[in-house]
Amino acid sequence: MASPATTQTVRPLDTLRFDTSGPPQIASVVADHLRLLGARTDRPRPGDASTGAGAGGTTRTGITSTTRTGTAGATTITMTGGGFDPALATAVWADPASGLTDEATVQAATGIMAVHGRRDGSPRGLAVDYAATATGILTVQGLLAALVGQARGAAARTVTTGADRAGLLAVSQYLAAAGADEGEASELAPGGPPFTSSDGILFELETLDPGAWAAFWKALEAPAEALRTGWRPFQFRYATACAPFPVALHLTARSHSWERIRRAAAAFGAEVCALRPLAERAAEHDGAAPWSLAPTSVGLMAVGSSRPAAGAPTGLPADGPLAGLTVLEAGRRIQAPLAAHLLGRLGADVIRIEPPGGDPLRGMPPACSGISARWLALNRGKRAVEIDIKSEADRRRLRELAAGADVFLHNWAPGKAAELGLDCEDLARVNPALVYAYTSGWADRIEDAPMGTDFMVQARTGVGEAARPEGEPPAPSLMTLLDVLGGLLGAEAVLAGLLLRERTGHGVRVDSSLLGAADTLTAPALRRAARGENPRRPAGFRLPRPTADGWLAPADRDARAAAAHDLSGLSTTEALARLHEHGLTATAVTTELSDLHRDPRFTGSISRDAHGAPAVPDPWSFV
Repeated sequence: MASPATTQTVRPLDTLRFDTSGPPQIASVVADHLRLLGARTDRPRPGDASTGAGAGGTTRTGITSTTRTGTAGATTITMTGGGFDPALATAVWADPASGLTDEATVQAATGIMAVHGRRDGSPRGLAVDYAATATGILTVQGLLAALVGQARGAAARTVTTGADRAGLLAVSQYLAAAGADEGEASELAPGGPPFTSSDGILFELETLDPGAWAAFWKALEAPAEALRTGWRPFQFRYATACAPFPVALHLTARSHSWERIRRAAAAFGAEVCALRPLAERAAEHDGAAPWSLAPTSVGLMAVGSSRPAAGAPTGLPADGPLAGLTVLEAGRRIQAPLAAHLLGRLGADVIRIEPPGGDPLRGMPPACSGISARWLALNRGKRAVEIDIKSEADRRRLRELAAGADVFLHNWAPGKAAELGLDCEDLARVNPALVYAYTSGWADRIEDAPMGTDFMVQARTGVGEAARPEGEPPAPSLMTLLDVLGGLLGAEAVLAGLLLRERTGHGVRVDSSLLGAADTLTAPALRRAARGENPRRPAGFRLPRPTADGWLAPADRDARAAAAHDLSGLSTTEALARLHEHGLTATAVTTELSDLHRDPRFTGSISRDAHGAPAVPDPWSFV
């Protein structure tokens, strides 16, 4: 293999070519991202996959769709060129024996429907292809990681990714909490935003300050008891995916105009955002990639780096393409910690920067062996270093750590890194070879953007409309859809930065965002809107069917035929058997996440960590 360090390239996959085939829901995400990263293909750019694509034949996307079931329905990718040995990847819906064959059945089995449905009190399917989108991003991650490993002297690897494992990763925090030693700190009951003004505006509310919460509702003359009891479910809605507010808060919102509500929020430090339709987002969409990459420094060898030249043998172990690399993470909540977690699962040594006394979220209930189960889902296996970033002496310590790291990753508030003297330019001076990664809310692409949190970004970008089918009021999911996808995109961007560094010999700055996650998730709907079509899925799309003792979800392609069967008096087992007799595919809907570890569809997949917390498997495997 030629040394990638001598290759003239602007994007990490320049001079490489790829070919892909398989279900368009996954393959189109892979193809779009590989193109944006510089790879070329002879196939036309994918369009929108219609409902039921992947059942056979060739779709109008230009991606070949294979047969209905088993590994024949896999997405396959081959990459060649650039001085690399061929890189191969496969993405499957699940193990063929599981009976999971598409987006609907994967959402049902992995608990996505259960978590998304908590707000409504029963399982609900997401009308967007969430598991497929996550799988596509994870597949690109696997390809990039394999190429980084090659560039550092490892043998070529083949990577396999599973949509079922992507789904388990997406619900890993909720699964960890369900298997904790204690119960939830807030009630799991139906309810939540959005609120509605007297003039019919649906809106999201956001504040991290209980004082601002109270002042906002007082200004709108909400009953004191309602605003007091409403704070806890509001505060915990990110963790529980539901928010059973007092009805009085919804009634209060309905008694005031949108303008009055906006003034109250502005006056008392809360933020509100009206739910925007997909058509508006499509009209303003700038077509930008979900991440950006830019070189930051002179060549590695020119600055006397002690790390091996790209392509030199490193004696890497066989089980980690990032083995020997160090990631320094200063992340909060989900987005950056998840990105670093994935890099760690690919073999990197992750050092987590925490405030004096440790990350306060370590104590967030429910706990396993005294440590937050949710925190463990994102941070197990990381080393921790306590640093007070307000102290100049500790900031010097952080710069010293960055001098020996390969990646510095954070999701501080906009402008915070520059204020601290820890921005990309600052750290490039101590480590010109560094990949500096920032995972943000908006990537400075939206003027007058609200707070860059998951539910506000969902509201502003039309996700609230895309997630629900026609005939239902738009509502952002209270499952943290964008925080998780944003973390996946953050890891993908870092891997792209590492590969670009290997190929050019320069440090790299990479930026990703929740906005990029939203646009990636809603891409098919945005394309429909841009063509003047209805961007939403038809009424009843992915709505699970009740049985006598639970729920089942038909595969998307079989949903209409399954609707002709009365299943309400049958047990789930009997109902599945009846549908199977008629050649229809369906699966039981997981309603209790704590049962997943003994679900035969995931035999041996879910384990327990050293603290007793449930741990999901790696989403990829390398051979």
